[in-house]
Amino acid sequence: MTEQNIKRGSKELLANIENLHPSDIANSLKKIERKSTDDFFYILKKLPDDILGEVILELPDSLREDVYKELSISKLAEAVEELESDDATDIFQEIEEHDEEKAKKVFNALEIEDQKDINWLKRYEENEAGAYMQTELFSVNLSENIGLSIKRLQKNKEAGELDNIHQVFIVNNEKSLVASILLEDLIIFDFTKTYKEILSSYDKNRFKPYLVQDNENIDEVAKQFEQYDFSVIAVVGYKNVLMGRITSDDILDVIEENATEQMYQLAGVSQDVENDDKIIITAKKRAIWLFLNLGTAIMASFVIGMFDETIQALIPLAILMPIVASMGGNAGTQTLAVMVRQLALGDIDKENAKDAIKKEIFISIFNGILFAIIMGIIAYFWFDMIVLGIVIAVSMLINLFVAGFFGASIPLVLKKLNIDPAVGSTVLLTTVTDIVGFFSFLMLAKIFII
Repeated sequence: MTEQNIKRGSKELLANIENLHPSDIANSLKKIERKSTDDFFYILKKLPDDILGEVILELPDSLREDVYKELSISKLAEAVEELESDDATDIFQEIEEHDEEKAKKVFNALEIEDQKDINWLKRYEENEAGAYMQTELFSVNLSENIGLSIKRLQKNKEAGELDNIHQVFIVNNEKSLVASILLEDLIIFDFTKTYKEILSSYDKNRFKPYLVQDNENIDEVAKQFEQYDFSVIAVVGYKNVLMGRITSDDILDVIEENATEQMYQLAGVSQDVENDDKIIITAKKRAIWLFLNLGTAIMASFVIGMFDETIQALIPLAILMPIVASMGGNAGTQTLAVMVRQLALGDIDKENAKDAIKKEIFISIFNGILFAIIMGIIAYFWFDMIVLGIVIAVSMLINLFVAGFFGASIPLVLKKLNIDPAVGSTVLLTTVTDIVGFFSFLMLAKIFII
């Protein structure tokens, strides 16, 4: 394919590549791919090596798989080498998942140093801090001269070996991390002195390093970033040996991924499946969840069937019945969303779990009383039956109380059973509020009206 054959929009993108951020290029490529796959791959192959890897990482999973198939081994190797070690490992592992043979060839085409970094980072599980760290950082020995170390930093920056440097990590002869100094503090020191001399002149806590263990759960690391507003944190191994660093951009990806996963799970869909372009696969996976919902709906209908004579005797019951279940379901979903999110953020633990439940119960009772009065008055004027107004008011109060209690309790119980609170909570809660809502309303009507 020649440049003359590609469409006008694709030509404009090529002409402005140098002025665009990799994320913007990826967004443009996604639009181009929908119109012309040929244009998409033509532009991708024309991208400079220093941004190709970053652009690939910004593309959706489904497109990346095609990219790995289409690009040559040398092109992929060049893209990987230009990335920081953590991103390079991510791309290499994705290539490996799709084509092990091609991945081996890409690996062999890399420089020895890059091969070492990838082999080192590959050994971590995907939920460990080590899997998200980059080995590129600026570290110095305690005995090193400050001025000489800054010159070394300048050379590394000019050579493009270091990026996004915020601080210098200070290690001892055993490579253990002992301190960290922000670059904005470093420039005020006497450049003729060593780091050991500088550290001995100040309180030992002033330059205390923030660090995490390489096997620590990444979600716990993300909480520290949020709590203390870190821009970067050191990753250490055995005896606090400095291994690498995690930067805020990686943590933002973790937070976004967790939030997206929770949202999908609450809706009963899989993030991986929803990103799949194959409609049949997505439809089948959603159907499984809908089948489960069908079962719970049948249970609720069975409860209604128990009171068929009661409903036949008083038609207004059939009109008002869905209101009770709907209000309970919505109130429960509010509570559920709040609890799942707080559990994910670590705001709820064993010590304050009871307080969280009490709070949600109080809110549900307050709203239950409020809407019981409102709905009772509406039902009374609607059907001119004061008893019917009282019945739906009491039922509304019962169901909103149940919604608040179970909406707060179900996620906590699932968490205690080591089950993701976002998975299954919605189905369980909807089942409870539907059954309690229908049963309480129809049973009260049978007792006090029929």
